[in-house]
Amino acid sequence: MLRSLYDRTMNLAAHRHALAALFVISFVESSVFPIPPDVILIPMVLAARDKAWRIALVCTVASVIGGGAGYGIGHFLFEEVGRPILELYQYGPKFDVFQAKYNEWGAWAVFVAGVTPFPYKVITILSGVTGLDVPVFLISSVLARGLRFFLVAWLLWKFGEPIREFIEKRLGALFIAFCVLLIGGFVLIKFVI
Repeated sequence: MLRSLYDRTMNLAAHRHALAALFVISFVESSVFPIPPDVILIPMVLAARDKAWRIALVCTVASVIGGGAGYGIGHFLFEEVGRPILELYQYGPKFDVFQAKYNEWGAWAVFVAGVTPFPYKVITILSGVTGLDVPVFLISSVLARGLRFFLVAWLLWKFGEPIREFIEKRLGALFIAFCVLLIGGFVLIKFVI
């Protein structure tokens, strides 16, 4: 089943509308969706290594714009939309304590969440709620998301075929590692916030 899903994802990654799909996924992930865009970014770069930089750029731009939407949710719609999203991820109770110190370290929080498996959407919403300075938020987001997606694209561009073979030989183990990192990011933030 996992192999079939992988093969299908690789085929979709080469589709003519793949960049649009990547844009949508990257945008939505930055504000509400739990699955990171790497799930489609990686197969897209492996399927079209000559377009690695354009793929990384689309992913970065969409993610930063989506981060702006998350900021807007936090700033304008926190009670109506933001709080329920935080409650969904079980971050609500610790939020008030965290909010008091957030702006002091906000730029670093945005950067760390933008580069790591830490749920970036939570930080985008928190940035809006706490009123983190918009230029600080945007600069941190561009640097972090750009670093993350361009680094992934560069690694896949540079070592594409060996990495593809590595992924295909160890698909099950890598899927488990991905799930552990994803869940670990949510668990980590639960204890941090």
